[in-house]
Amino acid sequence: MTVILETLLLLLEPATLAIILVAVVLGIILGAIPGLSGGLGVALMLPVTFGMAPHLGMAMLVAIWIGGVSGGMIGSILLGIPGSPSAIATTFDGYPMTRNGEAVKALGAAITASFLGTALSIIIAMLLSPVMARMALKMGPWEYFSLGFCAIALVAALSRGNIFQGMAAAGLGLLLSTVGFAPIDGYPRFTFDLIYLGSGIDLIALMLGLFALKQIVSDHAKGPQPMPDVDISTIRGFGVSFREYVDNSWNIIRSFMIGLWIGFLPGMGAALSNLVAYAQAKSSSRHPEKFGKGCVDGVFASETSNNASVGGSLIPMVALGIPGDGVTAILLGGLMIHGIQAGPLLFTNNPGIVYTLFLAALIAATLVLFVQFFGMRLFPAILKIPYHYLYPTIVVLGFVGVFVGSSTAFNYVLLLSFAAFGLLMDKTRLPVGPFILAFILGPMLELNLRRGITYVEDGHLAFFTRPISALLLLLACLSIILPYLSPWLKARRAQRKDAA
Repeated sequence: MTVILETLLLLLEPATLAIILVAVVLGIILGAIPGLSGGLGVALMLPVTFGMAPHLGMAMLVAIWIGGVSGGMIGSILLGIPGSPSAIATTFDGYPMTRNGEAVKALGAAITASFLGTALSIIIAMLLSPVMARMALKMGPWEYFSLGFCAIALVAALSRGNIFQGMAAAGLGLLLSTVGFAPIDGYPRFTFDLIYLGSGIDLIALMLGLFALKQIVSDHAKGPQPMPDVDISTIRGFGVSFREYVDNSWNIIRSFMIGLWIGFLPGMGAALSNLVAYAQAKSSSRHPEKFGKGCVDGVFASETSNNASVGGSLIPMVALGIPGDGVTAILLGGLMIHGIQAGPLLFTNNPGIVYTLFLAALIAATLVLFVQFFGMRLFPAILKIPYHYLYPTIVVLGFVGVFVGSSTAFNYVLLLSFAAFGLLMDKTRLPVGPFILAFILGPMLELNLRRGITYVEDGHLAFFTRPISALLLLLACLSIILPYLSPWLKARRAQRKDAA
């Protein structure tokens, strides 16, 4: 409790609070603008944290993330264009409500649902993470290797497109993670006698190239996106009655649980949870015919679930060192920049950082609530920010960021190379999620694989004879095989029904 109070007082210092507020506003802006996202903001600000105190840097990154997830609903409701994939389902009823003259009610429902989803999920993450960390301390290198392998397999299996493309992307991430000196014997690998590659691929250059520069080039190639005008004269208050909150109480609780659970699973997250929660809300509604025509229930379901996935994805990241999605992978990189290793020992070695992540998220969620309530009239103006001001700013920040982190111009080469690599991945439909996850987890996988083999005589067998390790490996294999078995099993069931 003392650590929590000390961390809270540290975050409530005026300068820190001001940085969190600015980060929240930046996240909302990036989340609201179609094509950009809070994740891009987190990647962009990652090198800035290099010169900051760890608690301040991580609080800023978390605030951008929270603002970005919540800000995605602005474009969905006012323009019918989701600011980010996490707000796709908000478009289904949010935009029809705007066209029906109920923009205020849609925005009010989305703002309150966002706050409830984020705040409650963070509180649950605070309570569950220490329990999971204590359980994780009983695991050995065999279980850690299997856990990391299982996470990569799940992400690859759930990637868009062919599962082989997901596995190929994960393989490329693992291959790049081996660049540099080997973790135990120090043997140089793929360094090509370049001292810049001795410690491996620079994480900041990779993140900024793949997420920021590639996104800017890709968006610029699509040309300017026309934005329709929005009438802001009717925006007053939240616009949602107490009766409507009561009527949607079970809808909110159910969507919250869906978002929390999906956020907890590696590779899923807000982009999936909002669609699942919306479908569930529609299927169990007493008036499903109203969905898609401007039903506030759909907005509650979508915005509660996508924000609840925030807390869900923080649990495996903090307790196990396994990122739940792309943004938490970048946050994990932020911890690594400061020499902090996420995982079960984080609660013992750096408890202040753990509670910085949780408390900064709670403060950011509260600030998002106030900023969005008082700033609803400004939302249409945010969507009108000319891209020719945004793009050069982001590009310049990217180049400055990679130099500040390492003080070497070699990282410019890496930045441009990974931007080109990201475009190539888009062209070949290789998903970025498995690639990033494998790159982040690669060193941990290799280290625990080597430890597991050398700790006992039958090192190879121990991965399959220890129950938890064997269960995780089995789950990984099933996640890869089941997508191919499912159609065959369905066909068999259909044949049996026909025969009966």
